[in-house]
Amino acid sequence: MVTQNIKKAGIVETRDKNEISSLIDKQRTFFRSGITLTLDYRIKQLKKLYIAIQNHEEEIYHAIYQDFRKSKFEVFGTEIALVLEEIKFFLKNLPKLMRPEKVKTSLPTHPAKSFIYREPYGLSLIIGPWNYPFMLMFEPLVGSIAAGNCVILKPSELAENTSSLIKKIIHELYDDSYISVLEGGPDITQQLLGNNFDHIFFTGSERVGRIVYEAAAKHLTPCILELGGKSPCIVDKDANIDLAARRIVWGKLINGGQSCVAPDYLLAHKSIKYPLLDKIVYYIKKYYGENPKDGLDLPRVIDDRHFERLENYLKNGKVLIGGESDAAERYIAPTVLDEISWEDPIMQDEIFGPILPVMEFSDLETALNDIRDRPKPLALYYFSRNKQNQEKVLKEVEFGGGCINDTMFQFGSPSIPVGGVGNSGIGKYHGKESYFAFTNCKGVVKKSNWIDIPFRYPPYDRKLKLLKLIFKL
Repeated sequence: MVTQNIKKAGIVETRDKNEISSLIDKQRTFFRSGITLTLDYRIKQLKKLYIAIQNHEEEIYHAIYQDFRKSKFEVFGTEIALVLEEIKFFLKNLPKLMRPEKVKTSLPTHPAKSFIYREPYGLSLIIGPWNYPFMLMFEPLVGSIAAGNCVILKPSELAENTSSLIKKIIHELYDDSYISVLEGGPDITQQLLGNNFDHIFFTGSERVGRIVYEAAAKHLTPCILELGGKSPCIVDKDANIDLAARRIVWGKLINGGQSCVAPDYLLAHKSIKYPLLDKIVYYIKKYYGENPKDGLDLPRVIDDRHFERLENYLKNGKVLIGGESDAAERYIAPTVLDEISWEDPIMQDEIFGPILPVMEFSDLETALNDIRDRPKPLALYYFSRNKQNQEKVLKEVEFGGGCINDTMFQFGSPSIPVGGVGNSGIGKYHGKESYFAFTNCKGVVKKSNWIDIPFRYPPYDRKLKLLKLIFKL
């Protein structure tokens, strides 16, 4: 028997390599029983999860605080509430989503009726990140439950307290033949990816996303990849400067800047750049105090490796505010860096921290070209009063989603699909898009038995003209 060791919270666990394949077999057997296919079963599981999240609210606050010192306000607003809203969406809309959709039948197919059926893939693997360790595990889980799948969850080992709580909640609610949690590091993820799942949902970095996609390709497994990238924030000359500053500071610093859809860098029109930066500095001080380290509202960096990476970025450009760090607390001060160029190290990778590099532009078309010359971002934010320019940005730049005159809010509604394009991801989810993400779209034609037109059958001699008439070609 081959085993592998996994260090978790100071304890070495021994896991049999056959454990994962046995669990997958168990879940396949459960799925094939047909239990998950009924509306009543899915609704019941969603209600159980909703109540459990409410009952564990204080534990969720504590676990995420232990992982990276996130305040209760942010935990509720960005982790708990979003999951509960997603569940409420499906409790209301799942009966309609599960009904076969009748669609138009083409003339040559008559007499018949045509339908689209949505069927669960079967067994889903959901691999979660550390930055929103609760929400980004449970939101896709809700979609997978609503779609009728069995699920194996792999939380991030970096948010170890939240990972342990997720396992506790799930194992209290569900038999592991239906939904199970496997904890561990990259070795467990690698072992999971060596198996044949029916669907994989991954949230994380582009680098790891490529690994997941390559592993999935070996089994031709469909994937949703929620990745990231460098999401630009553009402030044009006619923007409301004060409003833009407030909303940029909020979007950049919520979750300690560790958001995949955070404004990664700022492109400011040169005519308003310094008035805007003055306002940004003002609101950082107003919201986080003269010494943010002593406040309660700025989460810490998740681990030492990410801290060291962010600390190196502080050497780029000119510091307008912040620049301080403390390795013992994994603290990086809210920082604005001026005099940044596209060639600086901070502009080569997603920042994922409370550091805002700033560049200027004099012409909107040039700014858009600079963005288009780089990998397609997950998000884009544009501040301007000019509706024509707003539409120009939306139509001419490819990105996953974004806001006009705000930041981050595209992520907060079940009605808005979330996902990337190109390097920033593949596929969408949230609300009905989650249902579509976790189901196979099955087209069905129901033909009549009472008539069978002989025209379709050979011999085809002298039938071509009539066929063209039927198709109107």
